[in-house]
Amino acid sequence: MNDTRFASFTQVDSESSDTKQTMVGYLDGLAALPGIQRVRQVARAALDIRPGQRLLDAGGGVGEEARELARLAGPDGEVRAIDLSSDLVALARQRDAGSGVRYAVGDITALGFPDETFDGVRSERVLQHLTDPDVAVAELVRVTVPGGRVCLIDTDWESFLVDGVPAELFSELRRLGPESVLKPSGRQLRGRLVRTGLTSITAQPVAIPISDRRTAEALHPVLNQALLDRVAPFPAHLTEPWFAALDDALARDEFLAVLTIWVVTGVKPLT
Repeated sequence: MNDTRFASFTQVDSESSDTKQTMVGYLDGLAALPGIQRVRQVARAALDIRPGQRLLDAGGGVGEEARELARLAGPDGEVRAIDLSSDLVALARQRDAGSGVRYAVGDITALGFPDETFDGVRSERVLQHLTDPDVAVAELVRVTVPGGRVCLIDTDWESFLVDGVPAELFSELRRLGPESVLKPSGRQLRGRLVRTGLTSITAQPVAIPISDRRTAEALHPVLNQALLDRVAPFPAHLTEPWFAALDDALARDEFLAVLTIWVVTGVKPLT
């Protein structure tokens, strides 16, 4: 691991305006991918959302999924969306066209809600950025009503596999990458929920194949040179041959990669 400072979604507000714009563009690009949309469809089904429910999206970013939750919960429901970044919360509010979602700055490790507030809670691709994810999971469980559901979604970065490019270049990029993109966070979700005492736990992997440039650049920073240069700079002697090899593999239509995201859901026992 080198000592280069990498941009972090736990410190969005402290980044430069250009880096913030890049990070928001990355979130928007992800949200538009069919693979991420499939992940979210699986998560909605696992949450079993019903009209009139109270729901929490913890770490909701710019709010597109919170607004979908509000649509499913209907006019009698209530959706709260929190994020650590005041800038992302402000952008979520700006983009909202009357969904009824209530946005607020909040810390997933110290939620400002009473016990047993929500019928369902979700958190997507947040735990991978935390030093102690179990604290956040305990908070999500705390604010869920007995019989309610907790849905965790996270990436298993160790599942990222590629073909069509030199293996030694890929290995070197992984070795130098930020800690957050080396974590097997997704596969650890089930164990985290088991340890909280939740029941009826389901763990569903969603594998996202990557063979085209649009998906590649949207899904993983190491496949997007402009994004990598902005949020996770690497030495030129490594990135130049890597992206030359990537461009060549895409041009030959011989590039293939896969990344797995896990959707894990459990039910809080009745008391």
